[in-house]
Amino acid sequence: MNIKKSPFILLLALAILSSCGSKTDKKLAEAAAESPKEKFEPNWESIKKNYKDPEWFNQQKFGIFIHWGAYSVPAFGSEWYPRQMYMDTATFTAQLNPEHKGPNATYTHHKKTWGDQKTFGYKDFIPMFKGENFNATEWIDLFKKSGAKYVIPVADHHDGFAMYNAKTTRWNSVNMGPKRDVLGELFKEGRAQGLIMGASSHYAFNWSFYNKKDKFDTTDPEYADLYSAKGKDLKEPVSEEFKQKWWDRTVDLIDNYQPDILWFDFYLDIPDYADMRPKIAAYYYNKGIEWGKEVVINDKNFDHEAFPEGTVIYDLERGKLPGIRKLPWQTDTSIGKNSWSYVTNWQSKTSNQLIDDLVDIVSKNGNLLLNVGPKADGTIPEDQQKILLEIGDWLAINGEAIYDTKYWKVFGEGPTEVKKGHHSEGQNEDFTGQDIRFTQKDNKVYAIMMAWPENNEVLIKSLNPATDKVSSVRMLGSDTNLKWNQSENGLKVTMPATKPCENAFVLELII
Repeated sequence: MNIKKSPFILLLALAILSSCGSKTDKKLAEAAAESPKEKFEPNWESIKKNYKDPEWFNQQKFGIFIHWGAYSVPAFGSEWYPRQMYMDTATFTAQLNPEHKGPNATYTHHKKTWGDQKTFGYKDFIPMFKGENFNATEWIDLFKKSGAKYVIPVADHHDGFAMYNAKTTRWNSVNMGPKRDVLGELFKEGRAQGLIMGASSHYAFNWSFYNKKDKFDTTDPEYADLYSAKGKDLKEPVSEEFKQKWWDRTVDLIDNYQPDILWFDFYLDIPDYADMRPKIAAYYYNKGIEWGKEVVINDKNFDHEAFPEGTVIYDLERGKLPGIRKLPWQTDTSIGKNSWSYVTNWQSKTSNQLIDDLVDIVSKNGNLLLNVGPKADGTIPEDQQKILLEIGDWLAINGEAIYDTKYWKVFGEGPTEVKKGHHSEGQNEDFTGQDIRFTQKDNKVYAIMMAWPENNEVLIKSLNPATDKVSSVRMLGSDTNLKWNQSENGLKVTMPATKPCENAFVLELII
C-alpha cells in the first residue's frame, strides 16, 4: 500500500496526532496529507495541466537584473560588442540595418583601439576581465536598499562565457577572468539576506552570435567552444551537437545553483529548439518539486508561443502592456537607455521615470525587473547606485501600495497611453498629474498619482460612491489630515502642504 496516497491512513494519522495535542506534529501531518505533486512530463499537455504561476512571484513586484561579463572590458556600444566587432560594413548592413550608411562603428572602433580581429579577438578580452573590485555583499546590500525582492544575474550571455563554475565549458569565470564563481557568490549572499535568486540564460543564440569569416579568429577550431562550431553559412540550422551542449549547460546551471527563477532570452523560440522547450520546462519544474519549492521560468517569446500561455511567466523587453493581464507578467528593462552592460557613454534614465514604470506595471498585474551594468572591475557606477537608492527611498514610504498587492477593477485613469510590445518604451510619453494608477490590498485601494496635481487638488473619477464608497483617505508618508469629498463625479482630495517624497504620490483609501 502506498501510504502517501491512502486517504484512510492519512486521516487516521491526523486523528491520532490531533489527540496528542502537538501543534508541531499537526503541522507535519497536515503537510503530509497534501497530495504529492504530479511529475511533469516533457510535453505541453502535462505542463499545462500541472503548472501554476507561483503566488510568491506576483507578490515581489520588483527585481534586479545584472549584465556583467567580458563585454564590459571594451565598454563600447553595448553587450553586443562581441557580435558587432566581427561585423564589417557588408555584414552589418545585411544582418542588422539595411539602411545603414558607412562603416559599423563597433567594428571600426575595435580595429582602431585593439587591433585586427584575427589577432585580437573577443577571447582576448577575457584575461582582461578581472573583476578585482567585485564584492557580492556590497552588491546585495545595494539591491536590498533599492527595495528589490529578487535578483537575476546573467549566468551566460550570447558570448558563451559562463559567469559561474560551469562544468560543461572551460570558458567560465572560475577558470578565467575573475577566477571566481560570480553567480555562486551572489546566490550565497543574496539568499543569506533573504532575497529570491534567479539566473538568466542567453546561450541559445551563441550558435549564430559570431560572424564567421577567414579574416577573423572566429573560424579558428581552437576556439569553436567559445564562438560555436557553426560554419560560415548564416542559414545553417542549429546542430544536434550544439542543442545537446545547450541542454547540458542549462541542466548544469539548474542542478548546481537551484535557481528560483530561470530567465530565457530569445532564439530559444526558433523552430530548431522546439523539442528542447517542453523538455527543459519539465526538467526544471520537476527539480522544483524535488527541492520542495515553487520555481518559475521567465520567457519573453510569448507572442511566438514558444512556451504556451500558462506554462511560464510572460516577459516583455523594454516594453509594457496597455492594460491589465490577469496572469502575472514582467517587464525587463535597464537603467541605461542605450545599453544593458556598462559602456563609457552610458545614459541613465531618471528614478522618476523608473518609479512611474514600476507603478504602471504593478497596476496591470506585472513585475519590474530592472537591470544594472557594473564596470569590468566589479564596481557599480555611482549614478546607477544613486538611482537604485532613490527607488529604495520611495519604496520605504510607499511600498505597501506595491508589494503583495493585486490589480484593482481598473488599472488607472488619465490622458497618457502606454504603447504595447517589446522595445516600445521609447515611444511612451512622461506621465502627468492627471495620470493615476490603482492597486489594492484587503479593503484598501491605493490611488497613485504619477505627478503632483496642479493646484494641489486631484479628482479621481473612478471612485463613485454608488460602487466604491470611501470611508477614509490618507497620503502615505504624511501625517496631514486631508480634506476630501466624494460625489457622483468622483473623489476630490486636497493635497497636503508638503510633499512626502519626490516622485509618485500615494493615497490610501479605505473602501
